[in-house]
Amino acid sequence: MVSGMEAAFLVLVLAVLEISLSMDNAVVNAGVLKSMTAVWQKRFMTWGILVAVFGMRLVFPILIVAFATDLNVRDVMSMALNNPGQYSHHLNAAHPLIASFGGMFLLMVGLSFLLDEGRDVHWIRRIEKRLQALGQIDAVNTTIALIVLMVIDALTPESIDSPVLTGGIWGIFLYGMVSSLDSLFSVSDDEQSITEIARRGGLIAFLYLEILDASFSFDGVIGAFAITQNLPVIMLGLGIGALYVRSLTVYLVKKGTLDEYIYLEHGAHYAILALAILMLASILHAIPEAVTGLTGATLIGLSLLSSIRHNKCQSLSTPESLKQRYPHLHNKI
Repeated sequence: MVSGMEAAFLVLVLAVLEISLSMDNAVVNAGVLKSMTAVWQKRFMTWGILVAVFGMRLVFPILIVAFATDLNVRDVMSMALNNPGQYSHHLNAAHPLIASFGGMFLLMVGLSFLLDEGRDVHWIRRIEKRLQALGQIDAVNTTIALIVLMVIDALTPESIDSPVLTGGIWGIFLYGMVSSLDSLFSVSDDEQSITEIARRGGLIAFLYLEILDASFSFDGVIGAFAITQNLPVIMLGLGIGALYVRSLTVYLVKKGTLDEYIYLEHGAHYAILALAILMLASILHAIPEAVTGLTGATLIGLSLLSSIRHNKCQSLSTPESLKQRYPHLHNKI
C-alpha cells in the first residue's frame, strides 16, 4: 500500500508521463476531430474518455495478457488487482506483441500522411515532395510497412518470432480496415455509402481515434508499472493524463490552431513515425520512455517554430505591412 502523499505524487508523475507521450496524439486527433460534428466531438470527450481510461488502459492490456498467456480474462483481472507484480511481468513478456501491433499501426498512420500526393503544404519540402512522388504507387505504404515488419521479424530471436508477426499483421490490418471502410460499405457509385452517413456523425472517425489512442497508450501502460505496481494509482494517473490530452485536442480544434500553425500537423506525423520506429526498435533493445517523449515533443516544437516563422514572413509580405515598412515608396507610387 502507498500513503496518501506518496499516491498523490505517483499520480502526478504518471499523468506527466501520459501527457509527454501523447502530445503528438493530441495534434493528430485534432486533425481528425475538426471534421466531426459537434455531437461526436462531445462524445469524444464523454464516451471516448471512458473507452480511453477503462478500455485502452485497463481492459485492453488485460486482453493482451490473456491472449499471450492463454489465461482466461477473469484470472488475468484478478492477477492485475491482487498480484500486480505478476501481471506486470506478463505484460512486459507480451511487449513484442504489443510493440509490433502499435508500431505497425502508427507506421501506417505516419506513412499515409507523408505519402499523400494530395497535400499541398510541405514542411520539409525536399523530402516530402519525393515521398509524395513515391506515394503515387498503389499500396506503397502497406508495402513499406510489410517490408519493415519482415526486417524486424528477421532480426528478432526465434522465441518471439510469432508474437512479432502476429502483432504487426494485426496492426496493418486494422489500419487498412478503418481507412478503407468507404470501399467496403459503398452501395453504388450513385448512392450514398453507409460509411458516408456514419462519417457525418463521426462514427468511423471515432473508431479510428480510439484505435490510434490504443497504439499510443501501450508505452504509458508498460512504463507505468516501472513507476508503481498499484493498479488504482496507475489508472488514476494515466486517466488524468488522457483527459488532459483529450481536452487539449478539443482546444486545438476550437481555436483553429492547426489552421493557424500550418506545420504543426506535419510535426505530429513525423513524431508518430519516430514513435513507430522506436516502438519497433524496442522489440530488440529497451528504450526509455523519456527518449520517446522527448523525441515527439522536439519534433512538434520544431514544427511550431517553423509555423510561427512562416506566419511572420507572411505578415511581413502583405501589401499593408509593406506600406508601413516603406511609406516613401508607397507615396511615390
